[in-house]
Amino acid sequence: MIKANKICQSCGMPLNKDRGNGGTERNGSKTDRYCSHCYQKGEFVRQGITVEQMRALCIEKMVEMRFPQFVAKLLTRNLHKLDRWKNA
Repeated sequence: MIKANKICQSCGMPLNKDRGNGGTERNGSKTDRYCSHCYQKGEFVRQGITVEQMRALCIEKMVEMRFPQFVAKLLTRNLHKLDRWKNA
């Protein structure tokens, strides 16, 4: 049995907070690796984005959601360790 990821392996968002209930593969099936904001129809939504750009985007979104900026920075500090970015 494969253990499901608890966070998106692209942006780090907790998958249980994804209102889209996870990303989708080409065949429409749900993936347990990525959120609906990052992965749709078997492809990353933001092609060519760097880990640094993703981190900035995540921080911006969290600040919009009223997270203190220092908390947003803290929560994104290990983004580079997620599966999408390990070999980038």
